[in-house]
Amino acid sequence: AALAGMVVFHLARDLEIFGLVPQGLTLTGGWALFARMVAGSFLFLSGVSLVLAHGAGLRWGAWRRRVLMIGGAAALVSLATYAFDPRHFVYFGILHSIAVASLIGLALLRLPAWGMALMGAAVLVLHLTMGRAVFDSVWLAWTGLSRTVRPSLDFLPLVPWLTPFLFGMALARAVDLRALPALPLPMALTWISRHSLSVYLVHQPVLLGVIWLATRLG
Repeated sequence: AALAGMVVFHLARDLEIFGLVPQGLTLTGGWALFARMVAGSFLFLSGVSLVLAHGAGLRWGAWRRRVLMIGGAAALVSLATYAFDPRHFVYFGILHSIAVASLIGLALLRLPAWGMALMGAAVLVLHLTMGRAVFDSVWLAWTGLSRTVRPSLDFLPLVPWLTPFLFGMALARAVDLRALPALPLPMALTWISRHSLSVYLVHQPVLLGVIWLATRLG
């Protein structure tokens, strides 16, 4: 569901880039809310996954491979978007946020569910009370606490986006998700879900290529 929402939103954003829908469509109103819900769902599920994978005992090799893979993909997104639009390249998008949240989550992995939820709530309160009033440096924009922010095509700073990640960790700690009955999903859906990072990296070039081709043929 999160992947489907991502594709739908990026399709609308790409149509906006090509001038096929009104400029600013995806930046306000229901589209902006939809984008936040989709991004929050990915971070929430990443927090759930961290506890499911390592809650019973940290597997350093698997954790290290995952963080390096996500970090490498984040760097690839930064390079690709810089080549596409240097003024608005992605310097701290959702993959960057997940990678750093995974580092923070590692330090909190032994907390009880209420402790994880409390930490998530504290991040949200920090956002609502202080927001971008702690720093005044573009180099600290990624924290979400700096009033100086460089424009970007995708920007998800730690504050407040660490909150859904920690809430996901709390849920996975509080509820034995492995004991829940498995949904009878088609193999194609489970394959897509298990390869979500690949889908994330590939879907935008595919969408842009299809739209570009359609505009040329039309």
